Amino acid sequence: MAAMQESTLISRLPPVRGRLTEQAPLSGITWFRVGGPAEVMFRPADREDLLAFLAAKPTDVPVTVLGVASNVLIRDGGLPGVVIRLGRGFTDIEAAEGDVLCGAAALDINVATSAKLFGIAGLEFLSGVPGTIGGALRMNAGAYGKEIKDVLVWAEAADPSGNVHRMSLEDMGFQYRRSALPGDWICLGARLQGEPGDAALIEARMHEIQRQRADSQPLKTRTGGSTFKNPEGHKAWELIDAAGCRGLTVGGAMVSEKHCNFLINTGNATAAELEALGEEVRRRVKDNSGVQLDWEIRRLGVALETGGADE
Repeated sequence: MAAMQESTLISRLPPVRGRLTEQAPLSGITWFRVGGPAEVMFRPADREDLLAFLAAKPTDVPVTVLGVASNVLIRDGGLPGVVIRLGRGFTDIEAAEGDVLCGAAALDINVATSAKLFGIAGLEFLSGVPGTIGGALRMNAGAYGKEIKDVLVWAEAADPSGNVHRMSLEDMGFQYRRSALPGDWICLGARLQGEPGDAALIEARMHEIQRQRADSQPLKTRTGGSTFKNPEGHKAWELIDAAGCRGLTVGGAMVSEKHCNFLINTGNATAAELEALGEEVRRRVKDNSGVQLDWEIRRLGVALETGGADE
């Protein structure tokens, strides 16, 4: 499929107080540092700006929401339609009667750090989750023994018409690395349950989580979060290792030798090479163990090419 051509989509969109940008580069904001541009990027000024835009935009215009793109692989042809990137108007973090209120664009680690400063315990695990609260809500993110479902009081989301819905824990329908939130709804924020805690003890737990991450994950590389979900009764990395995929490459893409459930852009990889490598890993694991790995990384956009695996 050919790359997107310069479009007139922006002329069909309603006026906003934030910023609309045509052919906005996306590779620089993704953790993998790959991918084509957004046909149009919208950075809303605040919640009201976002809701007004959703209410007024043409219904046939596709919308994709990106946070810090830690768990996303954007294909080389880019993203058609409007890419919404929530920013400063969605990053507030506040204490509320022992709980934490946070916007969807708040970084998970910033929520954990703020909770520590508030003397609120129970959210330390978020310091080990890459990305933002919006993404964490969407996929029931978790690490080090806890998931969002264990701390959520409620979440707010906007539907495609700009109506706001407050979702209870039951409404969110959390399962392993997924929620029941409709795919075209946009997370706005959440209330997370905490408990009184000692700041020094909270900080010690966060330091331990950071140490474990540094020891086990390729943090100082162009990578994303975990590539594949853990199948029932298995650990994805063990299946990948047993299939002989540690260090496997496709072009500039490589399976991490430190933790083989992570893919790495060694410097000049394309999104197509990263995706082809992931598919080759899935094939080899299936052949070796009979287990089908499911992607945890979200793959979005228009593909331009494919690649093959190198030994």
